[in-house]
Amino acid sequence: MNITRVIAAPTDRPFPVHDGLPERLLTAHDPALPAAGERDATLAHVLGLCAGYAYADAPTVSTMMARAGLAGNACAQLTQVVDAMFIYASASLVQSACGRVLIIAYRGTELAALGSWLGDLDCGREYLALRTHDGAIETPRVHAGFHRNFRALHWEVEQALSLALQGRSLADPGQDLAHPLQALFVTGHSLGAAMAELFALKLARQGANAAVVSRLRAVYTFGGPMVIGDPFPAQTAARAGARLYRHVIPADPVPALPAAAWGHFAHFGQEYRHADGQWQRVSQATTQLERVRELPRAMLAALRGEKQRAAQRYSIAAHGPHQYLAALRPPGRASEFGDMPTESD
Repeated sequence: MNITRVIAAPTDRPFPVHDGLPERLLTAHDPALPAAGERDATLAHVLGLCAGYAYADAPTVSTMMARAGLAGNACAQLTQVVDAMFIYASASLVQSACGRVLIIAYRGTELAALGSWLGDLDCGREYLALRTHDGAIETPRVHAGFHRNFRALHWEVEQALSLALQGRSLADPGQDLAHPLQALFVTGHSLGAAMAELFALKLARQGANAAVVSRLRAVYTFGGPMVIGDPFPAQTAARAGARLYRHVIPADPVPALPAAAWGHFAHFGQEYRHADGQWQRVSQATTQLERVRELPRAMLAALRGEKQRAAQRYSIAAHGPHQYLAALRPPGRASEFGDMPTESD
């Protein structure tokens, strides 16, 4: 296990992208407020940034989150690689300078690692045992590759959460911060989205860490595949789904995976799709890809630079985290690179 710890360097104008961000995050999905269950556009942009840059090293993640508005944040990046088991797991934990806010961003598939792709294809036949609050046991099938990567980091993530709950810095565990953890957010793109959803499922079961459960505000995911299959865990998924906000670009094929040929899988939580320049909640979640051969076609079209044909439903180019960031960027705000929007934006 490799752990990298950094503290963000100061930033200058045009940053921060979002003024007063720590305070804004403290009110996002606050159960004491009337709008607790509503999607928060600022939060979506911030978590999208964190999910997108979770593919980078810890200093980059910390810098980008400082630019977003978390000045002086502490970032701990956990990484576990076991080639033979197709484990390429990484999570970046970003803690506000005051200690009250923590974001866990799971990294997606490692593009240059064949084993990471093989892990994505390893649907397997693993099952969870989830005890519900009425004492029943739900045993859904879970995607084996996603679950294995999630488990590879979970103990270390729990240790980091314990430090945050004590008001300790994740960059320097010997340092006390002004406040303990109050608001926890979890995010991820692609494989990272799947791991974030597994985190939500684990916390929704009976017997989960009550201190962490009470501080989890929301899980926002981007371009995430399906994680659970039959028998669908209706009670646990309902509890976890109440705080899960999934973001899907319609042309992105990954939310339609695993394909139906690999067994039945389904989404849970609230789905938001990008259409006509807006994120809109939909009542019918994305369903499984029926024919696996649709995906190679979409990948080849992207490699050739072809425009998406009307008859072609998916384009793998739509899956990139930068595509989600472009769709999430609020009107009139600078990007994480400091450029201001044009009139066409």
